[in-house]
Order: sequence, then C-alpha cells, then structure tokens
Amino acid sequence: MLPMDMGGISAAVAGIAKGAASFKQAAAEGSFAVSEEGGRALLEAITEMRDWIDGQGLRLNLLQQEPPLGGSHGAQTIKPYVQQVAADQQGFITMLQAFRNSLDQAEQGINSAMGNYRTMDTSIAKQYKA
Repeated sequence: MLPMDMGGISAAVAGIAKGAASFKQAAAEGSFAVSEEGGRALLEAITEMRDWIDGQGLRLNLLQQEPPLGGSHGAQTIKPYVQQVAADQQGFITMLQAFRNSLDQAEQGINSAMGNYRTMDTSIAKQYKA
C-alpha cells in the first residue's frame, strides 16, 4: 500500500468519487443512453450492493474496534495495526464508504441515461411517423 502522499488509497478514494461524478455528469449531458430494461438491471444491482453495504453496519463497527488477539507481545503489537487497516483514512471502511457514495451517483447517472434513451427513442420514432 502506498502512503497517502504517494497516491495510495487516498488517491483511489478520490478516483472513485471523480469517476462517479464524471459518469453522472456524462449521463446528464446526454453522452450516453441506457434502455429501460438495461437500466432496471443496473439499478437493481446498485440497490442490492447498496443494501448489502448498509446491512454491514455491525460488522463494520466491529472492524473499527481493537481485535481480541490475546495478551502475547506479538498480539499486543499487531492489535492497533489491524484496527488501523480497517478504519483509518486509507482503510477498508473508508474505501467502502466511498464506493457506497459512488453508487448513489451511479444511480442518478443511470436514471439520466434512461431518460436520454426515452428522448432518443421518441425523436427517432417521430421521423418514421411523418
């Protein structure tokens, strides 16, 4: 894992946020379209993933606590690092929350892209009605 100043996980968190924002913006600008059927499948997957993450509250809370590894010198040495890997600015929980937030933006992007598809479909259909 790279330190924060070398781009490491913090850059990954920023990348997730930037990618989600770019996806949402591209859809809002009409850069792509998604059919109703495809959009519903994507939205269902997003909902399932978001629900899974939201349902992990107790487990994530446990990860933030110092693990009960025993009283040996080795256990005492490793305990704070296990906790840190889970909960610090570069940790698993931080990454999972960034991913969770990106799902909200992805959902908005998919909804916009579905609207783009409906608009495009209506526009093309009008050409053939004339």
